[in-house]
Amino acid sequence: MFYWLLKYIVAGPALRAIFRPWVIGLEKVPKNGAVILASNHLSFIDSLFLPLVVGRHVSFLAKSDYFTRRGLMGWLTKTFMKATGQLPIDRGGGPASEASLNTGLGVLARGEILGIYPEGTRSPDGRLYRGRTGVARMILEGHVPVVPVVMIGTQTVMPIGSKLPRIRRVGVVFGEPLDFSRFEGLEGDRFILRSITDEIVYSLHGLGQQEYVDVYASTVKERRPSLAR
Repeated sequence: MFYWLLKYIVAGPALRAIFRPWVIGLEKVPKNGAVILASNHLSFIDSLFLPLVVGRHVSFLAKSDYFTRRGLMGWLTKTFMKATGQLPIDRGGGPASEASLNTGLGVLARGEILGIYPEGTRSPDGRLYRGRTGVARMILEGHVPVVPVVMIGTQTVMPIGSKLPRIRRVGVVFGEPLDFSRFEGLEGDRFILRSITDEIVYSLHGLGQQEYVDVYASTVKERRPSLAR
C-alpha cells in the first residue's frame, strides 16, 4: 500500500514534475505475469525512476547494507528501501547467493516484476561492465522472459558519492523481450549461464550505446576504493 502511495501521491508526482523522465518502449513490458527487467546501473536513483515509469509493482534486489545501517538515517534508509519495493540480498557468495536467488524467485513465483542489475553494482564511471550470471539462473529457474532496460542520464543527476540530486532530465528505454526458454533445464551449465548473461548485456549495449568493458565493475571498484561509495 505504501509503495503505491509513495509512487502516485507522495514522491512520484514531484519526481515527474522536476526531472521530467522520458520513456521509450514501455509497451514492451508485459501487462501481466512474471518478468525480469534487466537494467544497466548508473546511479542510486535508477531504482526510483524505473519503477516510476512502469505501471506495475517492481521489486528490486538491493544490497543488505541498506537495511542494516544504524541510527535515524539508517532507519530512514531501510524504511525507504522497503517502501520502494526493494529486497535485501547478501552479496557474500555461497549460501548467501543462494538465498538471494530464492528471494528473486519468490517474486517471480507470485507473477510479479523483478528488477535486476546484471552488472551487480553501479558503474563506477558510466561505462557498461561484464554481467554476473545470477540473472541467467533466475531466468531459467523462474521460466520467465527478460526485458532489457537502459537508464539514461541518471549518473548526471546523482553521481556516486553525491548527497543531493541535480535537476536534469532522465530517460528510460525498454528493449525487445528476450526469450531463453530454449535453455530450460540447463541452469547448472556455467557456459549457458555466461552466454545468456552476455546476450543480455549486449542488448543493453545496443540500447544505450555505453562503452563496454569486459571486466566486473566490482573489480574496478576494488582497485579504486573511492569509486565504491
